[in-house]
Formats: sequence, C-alpha cells, structure tokens
Amino acid sequence: MHTILPFFLAMIAAIVLLNMWANKLKIAYPILLVVAGLLISFIPGLPVVRINPDLIFFIFLPPLLWEAAWSISFKEMKKWWRIIGSFAFLVVFFTALSVALITNHLIPGFTIALGFLLGGIVSPPDAVSTGAITKFVKIPKSTSAILEGESLLNDASSLIIFRFALVAVGTGQFIWQEAALSFLWMVIGGVGIGLSLGWLFVQAHKRLPTDAPSDIVFTLIEPYFIYWIAEQVHSSGVMAVVSGGLFMSTRRMIFLNSSSRIKGYSVWESFVFILNGIVFLIIGLELPEIVDGLHSKGIPLRTAIGYGLLVTGILVAARILSSYAALVATIIFRPSVRPHASSVRRRWLMPLLLGWTGMRGVVSLAAALAIPVAQDNGAEFPYRNLILFITFVVILLTLLVQGLTLPYFISRTNLFGSIFNEEGEELARKTMKHGLKQHVYQFLKDKYDNELIGHAGMEKFLKQWEERAKSADDSWMNEKMKVIFVEVLESQRQYLVELNKDPKVDEEIIRQQLYQIDLEEERLKII
Repeated sequence: MHTILPFFLAMIAAIVLLNMWANKLKIAYPILLVVAGLLISFIPGLPVVRINPDLIFFIFLPPLLWEAAWSISFKEMKKWWRIIGSFAFLVVFFTALSVALITNHLIPGFTIALGFLLGGIVSPPDAVSTGAITKFVKIPKSTSAILEGESLLNDASSLIIFRFALVAVGTGQFIWQEAALSFLWMVIGGVGIGLSLGWLFVQAHKRLPTDAPSDIVFTLIEPYFIYWIAEQVHSSGVMAVVSGGLFMSTRRMIFLNSSSRIKGYSVWESFVFILNGIVFLIIGLELPEIVDGLHSKGIPLRTAIGYGLLVTGILVAARILSSYAALVATIIFRPSVRPHASSVRRRWLMPLLLGWTGMRGVVSLAAALAIPVAQDNGAEFPYRNLILFITFVVILLTLLVQGLTLPYFISRTNLFGSIFNEEGEELARKTMKHGLKQHVYQFLKDKYDNELIGHAGMEKFLKQWEERAKSADDSWMNEKMKVIFVEVLESQRQYLVELNKDPKVDEEIIRQQLYQIDLEEERLKII
C-alpha cells in the first residue's frame, strides 16, 4: 500500500500536467496520456498496475456513463434518434460481425465466439476521445449530438454482445432463442430499472432535507447503485445507468437547488477527468505485461501487431461504409432531414469524416481487461493476451492516426464552414435574453404592480436586474427584495424550461442561461 499510493498520486499529478501540455499543443489529452503511459511503463522498478477483471466495469463505467447522460442534450437525441439508433445498434452489430468473420478466417484457432468477443470489445467509439479531439475544431451541433448520443448507447449494445460472446466461449454453444429472450430482458429490464430507480432518487432528493454536499454525494453513489441492482437481476447495468441518468438529468431543475447544480458540476467534471485519465494511462502501462503474455504463448510480436492492424482496418472500413449507407438511406427515405452542405462534394465528404471519428478508448479497454483469466471450469481463457494486445493496438492507432488527423481534415476541407452561422446563434441568444427580460418585467407587473408605483427600491431593483446586478452597492437588497429576487429567478427558469420545448431553440444556449441564473442566485446568498 505504501508503494502503490505514491505511485497513484504521481499518476494523478501526471494526468493534470499532461492535460495542461495537451491544451497548449492543441491536441487531445487521451493521445498524450496513452503515449505517456507507454513510456512510463518502461521505467524500471515501477509497481505493476493490475485491476481485478470483476471490478473494472463497476469502478469506471457507471460514473462515466452517468456524467455523459447528464451532459448530453436529450432534445437533440430525440431529434436525431434514427441515425443515433442505427449507429448505436446496427452499426455496432455489423462491426462486431465483420470482426468475427474475418478474424475467424485469418487467425488460426480463433473461433466465431472469440471473434464476436473481440468485436464487442472494439466496436464502440469513445466519447471522451472524440470530444477531446473535436473541441479544437468547430463541428455542427447536430454532428456533435449524433456522436454523443451514439457513444452513450453503443456502449450498451457492444457490452451486450460482449456478455453473450463471453458465455458462448465458456460454454461452447450459443442458443439463439435463449439469447433473444436474454437480450430483451437486458434492454427492457435495464431501462425499466434505471427509470424506476431514477424516479425514486428524484423523490428522495426532493423530500429529504439535503444540502449541496449531500446532493453531490448522492449523485456520486446513485450510478453505482443503479448499475449494481441491474446486474444482480442479470439485466444490463449500462442501460440502467444511461436511462436513469437521462431521466434525472431532464429533471435537475426540479430536485436540485442552484448550489447543488453549480458545485456538483465542478465536482463531476474533476472526478470524470481523473477517471478517464487513469484509464488512458493504464492503457499504456499494461502493454509490457500483455507483450510478456504473448511471448509466453509463443505468439510473435510482429504477428500480433499484424492482427491489430487488420482489426483496426476492419473497424475503420465498417464505420465508413455504414456512414455512407446511412446517408444513402436518408436521401432515399428521409430526404427532408438529409445533411445540409453547400455542394454535392461536401455532402459526400461528410460520411467519410463521420466514419473517421471512430476513436476507441475507455470502454474498449475496460471490456478487454474484464475478460477473466480463467473460465468457470478452471481452464485458461483462450487468446486472452492476444485480445488484450489487439485492443491496445486498436486504441493506440485510432487515437494517434485518426485523432491527430481528424482536426486537420475538418479544417482542410472546410466541410462545416458554410454550416456555421455565428450571426444566427448570436441573434438566437439575443432573442432569448430579450424574451426573458420581457417575461420578468411582466411577471413583476402582474404580481407586484402596487409596489412598483413610486417605490424607489423596486425601480432600482428592476434597473439592477437589467444590468445583471453588477453594481457594488447592494444596500438596497433587504430581505423583502431578496424574496422577490428569488421569485424572479425561479420565474426565469420556468420561462426557459418552457422555451426549451421549442425544437428550434438550441438547448445549449438555454443551459448556459440557466447556469447564469444559478450563479445569480448563489451571489444573492452572500449579499
């Protein structure tokens, strides 16, 4: 323990420093972390990092999925549900099937079940990697919503494939009828458990006398609890966490106060950043031990690298083909929602770039490390080290090759240059703020009409509100005015929540304004 603790503290410090360096270089921090982990692993005398395969999912997946569900725009997910659903389920299955068939044919002794196991591991793109890479270039909100929604759901579909393949490898048989029923229970049961527990947690937050620290602690516990309950009844813990997180995130204005929302955002941002950083460092740190395992099985390193290159090529090709298939299907069956572009060339370039966004990361590594060392009968799990090595090569290549070239391709092709309308976004923001001011003025007129007339404090209050309370003189803010001010802020929230129901309104602008209102309420508490 005294040896491991300083090492982990040093890992966290390295993660923070590497992130700073990545921001300065304007590259995605997962790329630097993987490379740094690989280089650090060659330092002699370092303790070997090993994580119990039975705990890898439980430690990392619930909070990462929970945070992603709270961050994504559910309205945008509903808007693009067809393409998100096709990429999250159909494309994942097609990718896993392609990997299974080709590896079964080309890798000696590699069964179809092992191929599906590998396919389930490497098929889901990583949201963290994609988000870290695309933050340095501008992409449309629709594309961002599709990538985020896909990554949120494809984790569930790929891990379901992984679970079935794991059973098939262990038992040597696969019964389709039982698999179909089990699949339905995992999906439907997982969603039902997530929604049920999400509702219970919302009620608990509303009825218990919680404050910001206790609310934040509860939100840290809740994803683990949901995941554990779902897994105990052999349902999908991933589906449960995703559905529960989406349910609660859409109701955050109801059961969390401004302090809980503001402080919780900072806590979760730091917590998830550390978790992601540790996983990406572990990817690099694990490689030497995986290579030793290959040598012990007599598998040449060059051969294993060739298999890794093969699987990476399959993944890239399958995703690009699927992207073009989705575009063709949309043009034929849903021409009204086809991608907008200034030219035919740009329209046909968009699926290529969408297919190039398939960087792998946290979920793939977690799934690979979760493969048991031995089967239930005590026999050694076949090809475990080879699968781990191929997964590492896939993650490394997609991060380095696709991750480093994607920003260049986007800026070079200027694919989204004609899509962005900064003046339109600014106009939408100004329209929202103007409507908000009109709403507040009418709210005050309707409720405090008698007190407005000739009341210097109320007149100053209105003026201060319009100037966003920037004045240093707060002596006029007595207890009565504070009560009114809080009512005004709550009225603004209700107005924005109703405004967000309009499908034409950008939810990101709404969330930014709600955050500003929360900050305003927190400022009021210290006056």
